[in-house]
Amino acid sequence: MNFSLKEMRQSLFTAVVCDALDELGYRNQAPNLQLPCFTGVQELLVGRSKTTQWEDMDYEVPNPYELELKAVDECQEDHVFVASTGNSIRSAIWGELLTTAAINRGCVGAIIDGAVRDIHKISKMNFPVYAQGSSPYDSQNRQHVIAIDTQVEIGGVPIQSGDLIFADQDGIVVVPQEIEAQAIKAAFAKVSGENRTRDAIRDGMSATEAYERYGIL
Repeated sequence: MNFSLKEMRQSLFTAVVCDALDELGYRNQAPNLQLPCFTGVQELLVGRSKTTQWEDMDYEVPNPYELELKAVDECQEDHVFVASTGNSIRSAIWGELLTTAAINRGCVGAIIDGAVRDIHKISKMNFPVYAQGSSPYDSQNRQHVIAIDTQVEIGGVPIQSGDLIFADQDGIVVVPQEIEAQAIKAAFAKVSGENRTRDAIRDGMSATEAYERYGIL
């Protein structure tokens, strides 16, 4: 059975997806980097990654925003804009105007292992932006995109364009496309099992007995 992104948003969460990936032997799918949601959105973010690779620079170029604008303009419905900077917070590489453009293209969120700005304005748009920090600096002649739709890495996790991204208050999880169907099926099964276990404990069963019966913790 193929589950829609809408069904995933309604029923799943990062922890259960991480557990499903563990069961499949994929035990390194959550970045080992703290990337909180700077815009305060509480809902689960689910979408497909649109990857960009950034690098620091200390020189001037004729069109400093060329590739980042191209990447945003290429975003499609349910994309999550992913920016890998190598953990650089030299400048803010995401802000209000890119958010506006991304929303217009159907993008549902952004994952940035660098810095962002215009946080107050973005928060009013209800657009989730997970980032390492904030900065008032513009990226012009400080950082720029050098590649689009290439494999990038954030917090030790490789990400390809098209991979499923889950993000909430617990963290971020990346589901590789090649095991997506298995992982999502396992995650929905785990949710069902957790619901049975929770109900049993609420009805008076001890945690030990519930674990012995259902095998879920």
